[in-house]
Amino acid sequence: MEGLTPKSHAEAVAVFRHGVLGALTQAQLEKGQLRAALLSLSQQRFRPPGAQATRGFSLPTLERWYYAYKRQGLAGLLPTARGDKGRALALTPAQRQLLLDIRREHPSASVPLMLRTLEADGRLTTGAVSAATVRRLLREAGHTRQALRDASSRHTRLRWQAEAPMALWHGDVCHGPSLTLEDKTLPLRLHALLDDASRYVVALEAHHSEREVDMLGLLVRALRRHGKPDALYLDNGSTYRGDTLATACARLGTTLLHARPYDPQARGKMERFWRTLREGCLDFLGGAASLHDVNVRLWAFLDAHYHRAPHSSLLGRSPLAVFQSHTPTPDGFDEQRLREALTVRLRRRVRRDTTVSLGGEDYEMDAGHLAGRVVTLCRCLVDAREAPWVEHEGQRIALHPVDPVRNSRRERPWRRPHLDETVPRHPAFDPPRALLDKATGRPQSHAANEDGGEA
Repeated sequence: MEGLTPKSHAEAVAVFRHGVLGALTQAQLEKGQLRAALLSLSQQRFRPPGAQATRGFSLPTLERWYYAYKRQGLAGLLPTARGDKGRALALTPAQRQLLLDIRREHPSASVPLMLRTLEADGRLTTGAVSAATVRRLLREAGHTRQALRDASSRHTRLRWQAEAPMALWHGDVCHGPSLTLEDKTLPLRLHALLDDASRYVVALEAHHSEREVDMLGLLVRALRRHGKPDALYLDNGSTYRGDTLATACARLGTTLLHARPYDPQARGKMERFWRTLREGCLDFLGGAASLHDVNVRLWAFLDAHYHRAPHSSLLGRSPLAVFQSHTPTPDGFDEQRLREALTVRLRRRVRRDTTVSLGGEDYEMDAGHLAGRVVTLCRCLVDAREAPWVEHEGQRIALHPVDPVRNSRRERPWRRPHLDETVPRHPAFDPPRALLDKATGRPQSHAANEDGGEA
């Protein structure tokens, strides 16, 4: 059980003064005994609350304390503040009002800027008032920059949390310290997914870039391990604004949410995790020699400390305990549904040499009859190493990278003739001869041939 402490500094001072008077407050004293007792106290030294050194108190001060306690009790020993406290006595009422008006109309203006401008305009004497005095004036009037920004915003900020684990995941990228690998300085980007209700980190990886494909790879591994969340909450960076991620979330049945621009407070849980990660791990990566070294240290920090440590916002429970308390509900999510959700389909025209281009790389197919035709190219982002394929008229046709050197030694397959030799030949077709027959008045040759005579 916590001890009983004074509710404010003023009450602490009153309790201290009562302690200095001690038993005198309750003793029945005869004439002359009070003065002698107070005179004895005035020769002693005491340490007031918050003071670094001891000090003594005069006889008149002790007498004032004694009679004030007799009249009002402990309330009589409370210190009284100055009546003009915080009112910037070095400024005239007009100057004080001017400063308040400037701050109210220009909340972003700093105190040094206000003073420099007013001194340059001649409305304030140079050095007449300090910046600390002006700040106290503005603070007493409630005109701090943060207070004015909050008052001008129509958005009311509330502390919120998802109802249960797996209801909402946060995704974000953190810029870590650069790594020096083989005399090259490379950036360090940490990609993470955080469960909102439990603060459990479902995925965390280090990369040298912050592309959409990095985020997709992280998301795939988290989905395979934990299943799909109801919603995904991301910022407005280009990493999270691509069509691929939006399409994948729509196919999975996961709502994709983006925070408001220029509102980092809306991402408070993620920012608080990055701060914990920096203080416990990122600031001590001096000996990391590769991305693998960084990743194993990050995962060790999560598994051995973060996931098992009590969390204040979870009422002392650990993120791991809260996350494991959730009972998943069957939703039909499996590997096949994941692959279908992350399959990209593009329309491409096959070149005459039966090759197509995808992602800057050329692929070829063995179906020569598709040369020159428009087909559907498919690639599954679940595994970036998996070769793409073609879907055409319900068939799946494999693709493989083009090898020009190998193709130079391959035997060209013969195509079947367009017409079957067993089918009777078509009638003669000779446009120039038909025109010649018409011009000379000769009988049409094809009619003669049909009758069995000469043309």
